[in-house]
Amino acid sequence: MRAELLTVGDEILIGDIVNGNAAWLGRELTAAGVEVGRSTVVGDTLEAITGALTAALAAADVVIVTGGLGPTSDDRTRDALAALAQVPLVRDETLAGLIRDRVERSGLRLRPMSLRMADVPEGATMLPNPAGTAPGLRMELPGGTVYALPGVPSEMQAIMAVSVLPELADGDAAPAVLTLRTAGVWETVLATRLAPVEALEEVSLAFLPSPSEVAVRLTADTSSALDKAVLMARELLGTVMYGTGEQSLASVVHELLAARERTVAVAESLTGGLLGAELTYVPGSSETFAGGVTAYETRLKHELLGVSASLLEERGAVDPQVAVQMAEGARERLGAFYGLGVTGVAGPGSQDGKPVGTVHIGISGPEGSRSFTPVLPLPPDLTQARANIRRMTVVQALDLLRHEILGVAMVRQWEEDQEDREGLT
Repeated sequence: MRAELLTVGDEILIGDIVNGNAAWLGRELTAAGVEVGRSTVVGDTLEAITGALTAALAAADVVIVTGGLGPTSDDRTRDALAALAQVPLVRDETLAGLIRDRVERSGLRLRPMSLRMADVPEGATMLPNPAGTAPGLRMELPGGTVYALPGVPSEMQAIMAVSVLPELADGDAAPAVLTLRTAGVWETVLATRLAPVEALEEVSLAFLPSPSEVAVRLTADTSSALDKAVLMARELLGTVMYGTGEQSLASVVHELLAARERTVAVAESLTGGLLGAELTYVPGSSETFAGGVTAYETRLKHELLGVSASLLEERGAVDPQVAVQMAEGARERLGAFYGLGVTGVAGPGSQDGKPVGTVHIGISGPEGSRSFTPVLPLPPDLTQARANIRRMTVVQALDLLRHEILGVAMVRQWEEDQEDREGLT
């Protein structure tokens, strides 16, 4: 079965909102054995929607549309479906009643436009929306089936899970898929190291880089072929692989700490609280995260964390030993088993003579303290690097902590990549 995706909305077309719905749908449909042939974004005009639907139905068996089902005048997906089917929009009184009840319970005044969500193309099947008001719609049109879903991600995903995926899923055609998650190693190095896995029959690899991380998606024709590929990949990757599936690096760190009944405290400079935020995003993090100190100004590194004033005077705030003393200060003052300290230059300008991208991470534990200075890939235009440098620092710090908990040395690059600096992650 072949599907096409159609996203409706001026806000997505002009870039105000990132099209996360298409990414989610692509993953879920592929896992269900549905081939996704194309993804298209159009604006809110009736002509654009009907034109895109006509083109999609000529190329696919199924079209999944997101957006354009709300109550306002620019929500025209219902109108487009009715126009293509040459049928009128009819009001579903049961749905209209539900809309009235929901508005009344909220204490708001019902506005006539809200009832537009109860107008559906004649002959369409409504799909229940467990997460909101506007239902999804299923409609048979010349060329194939159209599923129209709300643009709100939680509502779209709920309708897909309850109504659409069970109809489309083809267990015989669905490939076996698993995503391996790695940190701190360049994409080209991973591709080189995993070449034996990619050479296996019935197996394909996709490398999905993000700042200081690369997800490697393994797709195989059968479960047994996937199991063989995953086993081989684990052996080749070693500890640079931190998890699988939807696991995050922070969640893995949390699990490792919780299993050992240990905690971590952080001291942050250039990341400005991002490291603590990442650790506390994980449910149950109060068991393992003691707290954090954001000492952005240099004097606060001394006043709050006890970093040596003479060290700061002599070397400046961006220094390996400063990172170590920040980690020690966080650990001691917050009473944690481990302390992490991060300092560096995120840009756009240099600091104390240190160039943009200079980052030092300190870690402290019962067995002592040490520093780590990662080599971060930077774009030619350093004015665009700030966000990535801060994100990479968070990943590198969490991965340093992960290795410390495991009691293994952190391998940052393998020998074969020393002369290949292309494709940095």
